[in-house]
Amino acid sequence: MKAFHTICRQLRSSKGFSLEPTAHVDFSTSSYSCSQKKKVNPYKEVDQEKYSDLVQSVLSSRGLAQIPESLFEEDNLLYGPVSKCKPPKQDEEAKAPRNWCPLLIPERSVKPNATSTPTVPLRIPLQRNTIPSVTKILQQTMTSEQIFYLERWKQRMILEMGEDGFAEYSSNIFLQGKRFHKALERILAPQRDLKESDENLESGYIESVQHILKDVSGVRALESAVQHDTLKYVGLLDCVAEYQGKLCVIDWKTSEKPKPSIRNTFDNPLQVVAYVGAINNDVNYSFQVQCGLIVVAYKDGSPAHPHFMDTELCSQYWAKWLLRLEEYTKKEKNQNIQKPD
Repeated sequence: MKAFHTICRQLRSSKGFSLEPTAHVDFSTSSYSCSQKKKVNPYKEVDQEKYSDLVQSVLSSRGLAQIPESLFEEDNLLYGPVSKCKPPKQDEEAKAPRNWCPLLIPERSVKPNATSTPTVPLRIPLQRNTIPSVTKILQQTMTSEQIFYLERWKQRMILEMGEDGFAEYSSNIFLQGKRFHKALERILAPQRDLKESDENLESGYIESVQHILKDVSGVRALESAVQHDTLKYVGLLDCVAEYQGKLCVIDWKTSEKPKPSIRNTFDNPLQVVAYVGAINNDVNYSFQVQCGLIVVAYKDGSPAHPHFMDTELCSQYWAKWLLRLEEYTKKEKNQNIQKPD
């Protein structure tokens, strides 16, 4: 012990040596700190030369400069173009008309016999009354999406043409459609006046439907009114005739843009099936119709697109038409309630 004190005195007297208290240091006894090893970078084990091209393409300025348009182009090449048709909502799929009325009447003949077939197509004039028309019902029950796109198209046309130009354009479109229908009447009527000249008979629209007219026969009605007494609506159909041997309500349409799919015709199938249901319930018609046909003609003479609606498809659109009719009736009732006395 004496020797230990001697050593301490010698160290204290040494130059630069100090026995001042030092900061307290804690020594962890956890197994983690005691057994911690130096981290190993897993990327060092990757073959850098093998994937150098991939890394370079990802980090290159070309990859970083991609814009949404270029990404959409790549998606189109890889997966095909994006479908613009939105799927129906689940609640719309499950919705069914409250007041069901059949499209077809079993008691009536599906096809007219020789004695009931008129030699001259029926042309029943449309009576102006308080019963709403098919056109009005469809216009008053358009979806918000349909209204949005229609208004956007209108505003874009006004920006290009101006108010007066757009009004003239709309008038010309209406007149062209009217002349097209008149020309078709003269072609389809078996006792038309051949001496009566019409320059529209050689128009692009007529040329467009030539391949369709070859399959049309047995015309039963032309520009004739129909009325559904049970559901309370009226309409003026274009034509009832046989198309490829099947009796159809035929609706002639004109378009500046191609409409190769029936989905491109918007509410036209509902209009056709509304006429089908009205004919089958109208006492002025002694026959029953089960099919429909929408023909889209083009001014440049390119072949028209025919959209045939068989009995099953007509039944599907009939349910949708009944829903639109119920919606219209509900709106009219609410408006009448809100009107002041």
